[in-house]
Amino acid sequence: MADGIEIGFGPLGQSGQCPGGSGDLVVFVGDDLTLGSAARDALGASGADLVARAAASEKFKGRSLTALSLPAPGGVEADRLVVVGLGSDKDRAKTDWPVLGGFTASKVSGRTARIVLDWPGATVTAAQAGEFALGARLRTYTFDRYKTKKKPDAEEKAGTALTLLLADHDAASREGDTARSLSDSVILARDLVNEPPNVLYPEEFARRAADLAKLGVEIEVLEPARMRELGMGALLAVAQGSVREPRIVIMRWNGGPAGEAPVALIGKGVIFDSGGVSIKPGGGMEDMKGDMGGAAAVVGALHALAARKARCNVVGAIGIVENMPDGGSYRPSDILTSMSGQTIEVINTDAEGRLVLADVITHVIRSAKPKAIVDLATLTGAIIVALGQDIAGMFSNDDALAGNIHAAGEATGEKVWRMPLIPAYDKAIDSKFADMKNTGGRHGGAATAASFIKRYVEEVPWAHLDIAGVAMSSNASEINRSWGAGWGVRLLDRLIRDHYEAR
Repeated sequence: MADGIEIGFGPLGQSGQCPGGSGDLVVFVGDDLTLGSAARDALGASGADLVARAAASEKFKGRSLTALSLPAPGGVEADRLVVVGLGSDKDRAKTDWPVLGGFTASKVSGRTARIVLDWPGATVTAAQAGEFALGARLRTYTFDRYKTKKKPDAEEKAGTALTLLLADHDAASREGDTARSLSDSVILARDLVNEPPNVLYPEEFARRAADLAKLGVEIEVLEPARMRELGMGALLAVAQGSVREPRIVIMRWNGGPAGEAPVALIGKGVIFDSGGVSIKPGGGMEDMKGDMGGAAAVVGALHALAARKARCNVVGAIGIVENMPDGGSYRPSDILTSMSGQTIEVINTDAEGRLVLADVITHVIRSAKPKAIVDLATLTGAIIVALGQDIAGMFSNDDALAGNIHAAGEATGEKVWRMPLIPAYDKAIDSKFADMKNTGGRHGGAATAASFIKRYVEEVPWAHLDIAGVAMSSNASEINRSWGAGWGVRLLDRLIRDHYEAR
């Protein structure tokens, strides 16, 4: 958890003076090693000279995301001085504020620190300070609740306390509250992805999602009997090999005008994916506890929207199942009838996420009549082969929606790359015996999977985000050292904020 970090905001003081105190003092420099006025005032002439001499001795060049630590100079009320590099003018002009916050937090972990947000040519805004605080909180997240023997420094690290010093500190404090709320939402998603499947089985996941009711989210939970009434033959087939019954959770945030069509966010929630009868290899199967990263992102996004009282109508829907092998499992060659009435020939029981999404999407279209749909799913290994573990694949039937999602990804660092949808991919899932097959074979696997989902979205503007590479076991970054990344929460929040909220 990131609960061990405290972040406050304070003034630089009269004439740019930095308030004194114990702990660390953090200042920033570019590649010319020049200090800002507030940092110079805090350190004095001898302090600035000490930084220059220490930098020369340690070959510290002030490059972006580098740091130099040294004892605080005499006369400075601090135990340690930390100098963080910002790089060239070009680097500073495109500062990624959450990344800078995460990197800085990593250099003062477990300590009390005053951070002077000041450097030559910079006027740090309240919004930028809030983004810095967001990155700091996300960097300090850990998931160690099941460790009975903590590492020696675990308790120490939990004591991180940062005070960000800048001119507009009152407004920054308000931005800090927003940042804390958003980081709580990402952390909720991270916790869900990191939980073991014997703890987070479908019923428990539904219970945790239902906690959003405390924030004013309307909750509806569909149990198997209701799914059978609705004809959800695709989702129910995936679940029938497990002793754990499936759930669908519908979460409605009604913050916009009454009667206005909502945006729909839909998440794949396969709590554990063994592959079913088409069982996966044993090596790495433990990672399949994260096959519900899309559902986790949707829950986190609804938390973010409700916590900040977003002025929009949004429906979140997650299909929660386990895909397990037993005598009752669905099989290759079975033919399923989905809620839409379309029939599906099962080729591979490990192509199960698209079956879950098909019925959830149909239900949302019929019940909520959304203006747009974004689904998130850890759907294919093929997308990891194509794009690696830093960018999600995006498929869409609507250029405007795709452009808005791309822009939100660029703004938040949760980047997407649009992939093609062409008739040949759709043709690849035609079946001899049913309306479609649940897999089009090895080649173009991410695209044929997206084509399958596309057959269920009707005429609604839609985007599918294949997040298999970024939601779990993704590459470490300055704002995430967790196995479960909580990927997608910030992107969805930004998408809604920029394009669907009432102004």
